[in-house]
Amino acid sequence: MKDELIVQKDPKSNVAEALRIVRTNLQFSAVDEKLKTVLVTSSVPGEGKSFISSNLAITFAQNNSKVLLVDCDMRKGRLHKIFNINNEKGLSNLLIDDINTDVKQYINKTNIENLSLITMGTVPPNPSELLASAKNKVVIQMLKNKFDYIIFDGTPVTGLTDSLIMASLVDKVVIVSAIGDINVEILENTKQALINVNANIGGVIANKTPLVNSNYYGYYGEK
Repeated sequence: MKDELIVQKDPKSNVAEALRIVRTNLQFSAVDEKLKTVLVTSSVPGEGKSFISSNLAITFAQNNSKVLLVDCDMRKGRLHKIFNINNEKGLSNLLIDDINTDVKQYINKTNIENLSLITMGTVPPNPSELLASAKNKVVIQMLKNKFDYIIFDGTPVTGLTDSLIMASLVDKVVIVSAIGDINVEILENTKQALINVNANIGGVIANKTPLVNSNYYGYYGEK
């Protein structure tokens, strides 16, 4: 388990508290409908979406919910590295296998109570096609029947369609933006691209905001 899992390592930190606020806000934003699936994405690589999705998933798990974290970045996903879990069988392999395959063999237990993980799997030649397939919709529904919450760690939006496809299949989308690294125009383009596919944007997490004695900080903002 790496130091990136700050919510687990230091539950009283600013990061942990900020992400608990994100969790609560997401839950309250879905008062009139059941929140089960959340996609975490960003505008470009390097903004910290995998860091955020991992720690956000932990906050849900620490709230006595059965949580599944899914690495939907089948190009450069790294959740298996963050949690130190074998990536031999992951999402790509599940989506390629027979529809009647038992999904349990692709679900990995983590060292964190109530939290399971599906890694990215073998890098496929057609990630976006797999995510857009009818099989993916079936798999998501099967997983929703097994878990209280599913957090999907997607690809960056700019230049790729993967997260735009996933955005139309989940209840809420959260955008991670690295403060100081991304200009407003790029963030607005990301937001508009998601709106164009009728994504339900839950808010923006500002990541890598400097604070005293803290390397990361996130906060939640309504769109």
